[in-house]
This record gives sequence, structure tokens and C-alpha cells, in this order.
Amino acid sequence: MRVTGEDAPHIVTLPPGPQSLTWLVRGTRAAAPMGRARQADVRGGVARDVPPDSIVYATAKGANVTDVDGNRYVDFAAGFGAMLIGHGHPTILRVLELQSARLLQALGDVFPSDAKVALLERLVALYPEPGARAIIGQSGSDAVTAALKTAALASGRPGVLAFHGAYHGLSYAPLAACGLREGYRAPFSDQLNAHVTFLDYPRDEPSAAEVLERADVALRAGEIGAVLVEPILGRGGVIVPPSGFLAALARVAKERGAVFVADEIWTGLGRSGAMLRSFDDGVVPDVVCLGKGLGGGLPASACVGSASVMASWRRDDEVVDTSTFAGAPLACAAAIATLDVIRRERLVERSAELGGAFVGQLRDALRDVPLVTDVRGTGFMVGIDFGARPGAASRAQRNFLRRGYIVSTGGGRREVVVLTPPLTIAKPLLEGFVAIVAEACREVGE
Repeated sequence: MRVTGEDAPHIVTLPPGPQSLTWLVRGTRAAAPMGRARQADVRGGVARDVPPDSIVYATAKGANVTDVDGNRYVDFAAGFGAMLIGHGHPTILRVLELQSARLLQALGDVFPSDAKVALLERLVALYPEPGARAIIGQSGSDAVTAALKTAALASGRPGVLAFHGAYHGLSYAPLAACGLREGYRAPFSDQLNAHVTFLDYPRDEPSAAEVLERADVALRAGEIGAVLVEPILGRGGVIVPPSGFLAALARVAKERGAVFVADEIWTGLGRSGAMLRSFDDGVVPDVVCLGKGLGGGLPASACVGSASVMASWRRDDEVVDTSTFAGAPLACAAAIATLDVIRRERLVERSAELGGAFVGQLRDALRDVPLVTDVRGTGFMVGIDFGARPGAASRAQRNFLRRGYIVSTGGGRREVVVLTPPLTIAKPLLEGFVAIVAEACREVGE
């Protein structure tokens, strides 16, 4: 089956098909059994502990994914937003071919590659003030870890102000500030930073005023050195804060001597309709975290900060943040190419315009679906909220998959369907999704 990257869904066997099921069973036998315990799925007298209606990817191009059973899907999850410019973008593939023939690995930060240096230059150019510096990592967790280390060095304080519903990664530094689900932190709590204060993420102006007041009280205690915030709450349910909240929070942080860290791993690089959402809101954070789509499908992330804050890394004793594969040439070359594609194809503008229209169309389509309490988002970062219905988004996810659409879920109780398609997605594919969205959501209550 030829796939162009702009094809409508084509389902030949309801997921999981026999090939996906075989691969999934093999996976459960080899992978650590993470997540909630599930009842075994029994088929043909054989117990298989596999997720319901799951698939196994085989190939992908553009906005299309094909599973091992030959089903073709339209991808509205895009690797949790990481496939920002689509699967297998020709520019990325060509750059990887050229770079792989030149150099696969350098010597980290001792003898870096030319690709790493070039990417550092491109990253600091995103920051609107002169003298910015950057640290390159492999994952969003790496970027947040580097940001929290930077804040500790710059402020001399161990505390972090974070938000309920926030997700910053699961390595130990960001895990301590992960407010999405208590179960993620609880088993490791004795090994995590104990100086983390959580506040509610605001949904409207009254709640924003209350949060800002509580933030000021917490910061006045003098222990908090970092304020860590997503400009839009991503996995927490695509919550867009009221206008002016970020700027006000940044002011409070500055007044109390804390480093303001914007986690733009999901919102940045055009996903939310702006190159960097915080900058678009009139805020220049002390530190910005980038990741997900930065590498064009390869693991790449960055922590970019102001000259004054990043200068705190220069100390009498050697203090570094690095790893063997941080800044690997392939990932750096792909990241540079990704930034080029975003600019050349005007994907930030496309996200703002086409994504905004898409949100409006979804609202119209779901207006008469009582189970849906809200449709919100900016750019190509959209949430369909089922309100106080735990697991509703997971049920909707299965409904969409059977129709040939891949979506992800969010919210602490998985009550929000999260849509993060590639910024390059063809307009007819958006229209196709709008045409089936009401039916798929209505079936959640059946």
C-alpha cells in the first residue's frame, strides 16, 4: 500500500489485528510491566496481558502511520507531539543521510562536533536578549534537569515552585516537580527533592489571582529558587491560562529572587501557534526548556538561558551537565534541519492560522455532544475535555483508533483527548477528523 503522508484512514482489520496482537504479546513478555495491573485478555484460550485496542507501528510518512496489519491511520498524536514536522520529512532524511556519512559521534563537550556548535548557535539565537547560552540534552527530562540545576546554582536555593497537573519528565529532578499523577512520584519520594511546593494551575482570571497570591507567599519564605511552569499545561489536559498570568508569575519570581523557568518542550517551536509561547505572551523567561519536536524525530533537547543566569555554571570547582550522547552529531544535524523547515515552510504561522480554525470547527462539531464539556487550545495543541469522567478519553481514544485516527490522552484522570498533529498536516485530513469527531465522542457514553 503506497502511503503519501496525506492519505485518509484505511482500516483492513479492527485493531489490534493479528500481527499487532502477536507483537504486543511478545512485548509484554520482554518489557517491564509498568502501569496499572490489567486483567489478562483471553483469546483462543491463551491469556495475553495486552492493552485493549493497541497497535504496533510498522511505517510512517507525513501524517500517516501504518501498523503491522496494514491499517493506515492519520496521526493526531505525532509521538506525543514530537513528530512536529511529520514522519520522515524529506529534509530530515536527506540531512541524516549526509551526516551519517560524515560523523556519528564526537567526544561530548571535550571535543564537540561542528554540528553541535552550529546547533548551539541556532538555539541561543531564539532567545531575545544577547549573550544567551544553551545546554544540549537528549530528552525533555534532560532539559528540565539542566534548568533546575541552573536555577539552584544561580539562586543558591533548593526549592521549586511547580503546578498540579504539570508533567516535566520522569527522571529524578523533574519527577519531584511532576504534578500530573501522585503515583508517578510516590514510590520514589524519599529519593526526590523534598523542597517542592505545588499550586493549582489557573483556568480563569479569579483562579489566576489566587494562584499568584499563593505563589508570592511561598516565594517570600526564601527557600524557592526556581519557578517551573508550562505556558500551557500539556499532558495535564491542554489548559490555557488566562492572559497575563505568565507575565505576572514571572514578575513575582523576579521580585523574590527566583529563576523563572518556562517548560516549552511541548508548546515551543510552533506547536502552540508561536515559536515560543512564553515570548508570545510577553515574557522573557530566565531559562527556556525545549525538546520533543526539536530533533525532527531524533532525541534532542535544550536548556537555553540568559547570560546572567547561565553564568552561574562558571565556578571554582568543576560543575557540568552533560552525557555521552548529548549533542550527538545526527541529532544536532536533524535539529538544525527542523528549525530550517519550521522557518522555510512558515509552520508557526500555519499552526496559528490552521490550528485556530481547527479548534473552531471542533467546537461547532461537538456543540451538541453533552459528554464534552470543553474544547480548548491554541495552534495545533488541542484538548477535548470530558469533565468529571475518569477514563473517558481512553475510551474515546479507542473509538478514534477504530476509525483510523491516532490520538493521545491527558488530564490526571485521563479525561481529556489530546490532539497534537504534525504542523504539516494536510487540511483535508483535519476536515476528515472533524467529520467523525462527534460520533466517536458520543460513543464514549454508550
